[in-house]
Amino acid sequence: MVIRRLLNYLRPHYKALGVALVVLFLATFADVVGPILVKVFLDRHLMPRSFNSQDLLLLGSGYLGLHLLSVGLNYYQLVSFNQIALKVIQQLRVDIFSHVQRLRLVVFDKTPAGALVSRITNDTEAIKELFVSVLATLVQNVVFLIGIFIAMFSMDARLAGFCLVLLPVLLGLMYMYRRLSTKVYRVMRKELSLLNAKLNESIQGMNLVQAMRQEERFRKEFNVINTAYYRAAINNIRLESLFVRPAVDLIYTFALILVLDFFGFQSLKGPIQIGVLYAFINYLDRFFEPVNMMMQKLSQIQQSLVAAERVFEILDDDRTTPVTVSAAPSPSIVEGRIEFKEVTFSYDGSADGGSDVLKKISFIAYPGQTVALVGHTGSGKSTVANLLMRFYPVTSGEILIDGVSLSEFSEDELRSRVGLVAQDPFLFVGDITQNIALSRPTVSKQDVEDAASFVQADGFLRKLPQGFAEPIGERGATLSSGQRQLLCFARTMAGNPKILVLDEATASVDTETEEGIQTALEKMRKGRTTIAIAHRLSTIQDADLILVLHNGMIVERGTHAELLVKEGLYHKMFMMQQGTAGQSRFPC
Repeated sequence: MVIRRLLNYLRPHYKALGVALVVLFLATFADVVGPILVKVFLDRHLMPRSFNSQDLLLLGSGYLGLHLLSVGLNYYQLVSFNQIALKVIQQLRVDIFSHVQRLRLVVFDKTPAGALVSRITNDTEAIKELFVSVLATLVQNVVFLIGIFIAMFSMDARLAGFCLVLLPVLLGLMYMYRRLSTKVYRVMRKELSLLNAKLNESIQGMNLVQAMRQEERFRKEFNVINTAYYRAAINNIRLESLFVRPAVDLIYTFALILVLDFFGFQSLKGPIQIGVLYAFINYLDRFFEPVNMMMQKLSQIQQSLVAAERVFEILDDDRTTPVTVSAAPSPSIVEGRIEFKEVTFSYDGSADGGSDVLKKISFIAYPGQTVALVGHTGSGKSTVANLLMRFYPVTSGEILIDGVSLSEFSEDELRSRVGLVAQDPFLFVGDITQNIALSRPTVSKQDVEDAASFVQADGFLRKLPQGFAEPIGERGATLSSGQRQLLCFARTMAGNPKILVLDEATASVDTETEEGIQTALEKMRKGRTTIAIAHRLSTIQDADLILVLHNGMIVERGTHAELLVKEGLYHKMFMMQQGTAGQSRFPC
């Protein structure tokens, strides 16, 4: 099944593959005919001592010509096979990368980033070896073996028949090696994936590792995984040492004894042709040379097949982001009216209610209104935003925008009309302009500058050496957290969304910067339906509706003043924050 799927990638290249195969057959023919010319020289000229200069010249020039032709044709077919192989791997990497981008966030929640990177890079690299160095070699050697058997049968059918018996023995050897090595390679690929995951985790959190003096713990954990990989690699080496060369050499020795015995018994009955003896021994040696090569490549084949299984596991993962399946044109978001109707959600998809993160959430956010979500950590605030962005499908209930089910909107419409500012300000490698525009065709350079000015980010941008062309490193490490968040504000506003989702958007902004962007936030919310998730209650006091979540349920709702009068959970949270703000934890 895996091999069939891999070979399906060759379909677009069948013409080039056909030409390469024809050239391969010609190269094999030229290579196989060489020993026959040597046989003719031995039997017709050397043994009878008949040295006709014209015949010798023809044999010599023919042998040299065939050798040169074989070299040229083999060069062409090897280059052709490798070009096809590289194109196949190029397409396979595009397919898996594109599929990973369509996966739901739940996949990334449960799968270490390093493990996914390992499948996209290391595993596809192993598959590349199958197409680049294994497939071409395998096809060439199979054709070469067929040519050798044809030449053997043309000289002596009985002896060639004896040699044909070796094929089941060699195939049985390959089958045993494949069965034993598959388990070993699965362990190797798994441990390599865990190595990448641990490495990625330690590098991403290196500041915390060093600050908390966790170097020794991470070193020990890495060593445990590395040792498991080492043991699997040793098991693989033992298998290769037993099956690949020694076993084949043993079979070759028995075959050579068989050929020599055959000609020995033949010599007792009468004279034998030295040329035929030479040709058979030469072909026998040439027969086992590709067999040895294929046995050596068999380890790469096994690694590639195991790697392909892991890659196809990702490609077969159907947990993709939900998209509209309606044949009708996608509706448009015009007003921005949001309605949650009895929405229940569980991250594990269970319907038993025991692991529900949200439980029958219902509210309406009218066009132009700001609805704030507050609550303790784990109450389900960010989950509401994730469901609205359609990162996860609801377990039960329904989400409507302008009276239309969320599932009916196209990805383009939803992503372009709903703007998200996440708690973690993520920036891509590039420059300031690229990070704000994100290659959106509707966002011009002027839109980028206007958006930066709108959120009051142009002040610090103008001070940068290259302004809007200032390069940004990975995750914007050269900028402060507040500056990164301002760029994310500008990025969202450059798209001019109708609905705004602020997921603790000021969490990474210091108090001084926060005061400076409150005016920008007010402008951003004006004319837009806004869902604001907040930890600092001071930032959402002017919200039209505040929903207080607790254990996945809305326990209070109202304006800031109304909730304070109720003296419930919101009042308690507000008084705690006021007390924290007014008192110092470290009095002099």
